[in-house]
Amino acid sequence: MVPETDFLKDSKVTPGKLEFFRDSVRFEVTGSIPIESVLSPKNPKINILLKSSENSILFEDLELTKNLAAYSYKKSFDLAYEPWMEGAYLEAQFFQGKKDQAEPFQKKVLARGVITTPLLAKIGNVNPDEPIPQVGLFISTGVMDADLSRSKEFLITFDAGSSSIKMNTSNQQTIADLKAFLTENSSVVSFKITGTQAPENAEGKSSKLGMDRAESVKQLLGKSNITLRDSLTELKSRWNDWFDFRLQLREYEKLSTQRKDQYYAVLLDGSDYQSQSQALKKIPGFNQVASDLFPRLRAAKIEVVAKPLPGLDQSQTALLQKALSESTANSDLDMADWAIAGEVSPRLEDKAKIYSKMTELFRSVIPYNNLAVVKMRLAQRTLDQATKDKLWKEANALLNQAAKIDSSPYVLHNQGQILVLQGKTWDAYKKLSDASVLTQNEDFLKYNESLRGALDIMRGDYKLATLRFDYSYSEPKDFFNKGLAYFLVKDFANASLSFEQSVMAGRNYGYGFYGLAMVAVESGQVEVALLQLDKAIHASELIYQKALVDPIFEEIRSSDEFFQIFKPPVVINEK
Repeated sequence: MVPETDFLKDSKVTPGKLEFFRDSVRFEVTGSIPIESVLSPKNPKINILLKSSENSILFEDLELTKNLAAYSYKKSFDLAYEPWMEGAYLEAQFFQGKKDQAEPFQKKVLARGVITTPLLAKIGNVNPDEPIPQVGLFISTGVMDADLSRSKEFLITFDAGSSSIKMNTSNQQTIADLKAFLTENSSVVSFKITGTQAPENAEGKSSKLGMDRAESVKQLLGKSNITLRDSLTELKSRWNDWFDFRLQLREYEKLSTQRKDQYYAVLLDGSDYQSQSQALKKIPGFNQVASDLFPRLRAAKIEVVAKPLPGLDQSQTALLQKALSESTANSDLDMADWAIAGEVSPRLEDKAKIYSKMTELFRSVIPYNNLAVVKMRLAQRTLDQATKDKLWKEANALLNQAAKIDSSPYVLHNQGQILVLQGKTWDAYKKLSDASVLTQNEDFLKYNESLRGALDIMRGDYKLATLRFDYSYSEPKDFFNKGLAYFLVKDFANASLSFEQSVMAGRNYGYGFYGLAMVAVESGQVEVALLQLDKAIHASELIYQKALVDPIFEEIRSSDEFFQIFKPPVVINEK
């Protein structure tokens, strides 16, 4: 039966949506119970229930104040946040005061869920269906970051009008020189083959010959056991263009400076190819210049940008392996060689062996810190909490040893990162703050401050968090955290920009789309919010589950469009 009097109609919660703020959920419940002659409750009671499928908290018997026409109540709550609260509902319960009344006479849901937007901040936690975040900072030698790339040009020449390669002495030497260059610089950055044609009738009237020459050179390289990666290789051609002639002219020694200036005056006057051709032919001695330079334009130019692989050479590698296999406290390699070997080793297991041996050979912060980072990253690869705890304990022991040797911002950062992952955010914040004052290294500060900014978000210092991200980032998580900080100070323009940058940095990283959906809802753009949510939930199961309970989307959650994007796909079994 529907009661004639709604005793909870004035019951409400402030704020209207429960929110996480600085480790707690704070709210106030107010209301009144009307006093009416016949239905007046004799000993009314108001309980407040916070309940989810996992847990619940019951706050019994709010204090009631009897006034002339009603009982009024007002109570503030400050609850330590627990994860189960995110999907909970807050309910007011009215009892008439009868002794045998076990069930409330009336109920009213005051709020559903808890807004936990600050907890979206990325701090290195691992989620089962998402890429493993990289944590910890190695102390680097700089060898991996140094730009060691170098470029060189090689020329394969052809007979006039031909795209067939004759392996004359010149072309054989070119291939030999190219192989030697690639042996010394085996990490190829780019590989460009440009077919060129001399400005003479025998070279044809289209750029087809130039492209044929480029294709012929590519085939020759394959037959010469020079492997080309398609993603790094570019084939092109030039025709009716004096660019390559101008390059040849620069190295031509048979002309005086004054005569060369005449050529350059024509070649750089901005007129079309045919006009320049006529003007060049009028320069005294042009036929001799053409005779000398045109044969080198019947060619394909190979332009390579490559760099040597960083690391030890063959003899150094042999010494390294010998030292690793022997139980000796001496090494023929110095600490820099060992550090480079550890840095360039791609596998964590190999890094661990090298840094572990280094702790026996050298009294330095580097091996202890770097071995600790290896332990931290191995911990990221397991979901078993006992194994994580063991690896974190080992990492902390190494970092404590490093701290005894010398003060290092890297050690403090790594200690702070472990504390973050252990949920000890206040202790972590102190470590990270201490690390920031020890160095002016831009790369270090960018990484350290981004983690500090994420903690500022979780600690409720949103305005301060926006200042932490004043660096050039490339990772989608950093752009997302930056957007989150702006969103929480209600600077939606900058939040939207940062979330868009997160999307551009990694379209498979769904949190950027989730951030854009939050901004759209706050801006009243329901269709945009649904569009962005659709992209976000397909990137991560965690995001999917989050969107289902996030009170930010409460107003659109009952719409048909919301139901459609969250509707599981229908699986059709074909017989």
